[in-house]
Amino acid sequence: MQFNDKQVLLFDLDGTLVDSAPDLALAINDMLQRLDRATFSEQTIRGWVGNGAQVLVQRALAGSVDSDNAVTSEQLEAALALFLASYQANVCVTTVLYPEVLATLTTLKAQGYRLAIITNKPECFIAPILDGLGLNDYFELILGGDTLAKRKPDPLPLLHACQQLGVAVDQCVMIGDSKNDIVAAQAAKMHSVGLTYGYNYGEHISIYQPDLVLENFADLIGALIHSNGVVNG
Repeated sequence: MQFNDKQVLLFDLDGTLVDSAPDLALAINDMLQRLDRATFSEQTIRGWVGNGAQVLVQRALAGSVDSDNAVTSEQLEAALALFLASYQANVCVTTVLYPEVLATLTTLKAQGYRLAIITNKPECFIAPILDGLGLNDYFELILGGDTLAKRKPDPLPLLHACQQLGVAVDQCVMIGDSKNDIVAAQAAKMHSVGLTYGYNYGEHISIYQPDLVLENFADLIGALIHSNGVVNG
């Protein structure tokens, strides 16, 4: 599939543009050690990423994706504070861009696409990552998981972005690695691209039926067509 007449590209952050799992894992394990709990491998923690900090902490305390009723609200609050403090101090130490992200974003921006980030990561952590990875000047709008009253998979952030940027839903594409991105796009009646390499709890992104599935970030260039019908790239 190729997309016609798109103006705005909405990107997820973790698992789409950046691999932040190493730093998240270090902060989670630091939190667990401070609570005298067992720690986990980076690979295990990768499977818990994608629904924001609180859910990540809940899953770590439960030792499972199924984190319902694992801890009391008081235990969660204390653990979350420890995690956030640890992550704040080491937010972009081993976090890296995925292959071809920088070159692809540069090409898309040069071709006139407007770029935005919609992530479930708390807003305070986004700027340090973008700054550390040289992405400060690429995005016109940034929405974190705590920017609005609701986050993905709710469609509110996507619809809010459209409103803020003054564009219609059908002029945008949501691009992400997680079911949260695809479900949010479908609820907003927006086209979506699912990337196969990120964090999606061990499920293939195609299960959630995005309009296009890509293995490589750079393939976005060939999937986007300007209104004059010329393929980008």
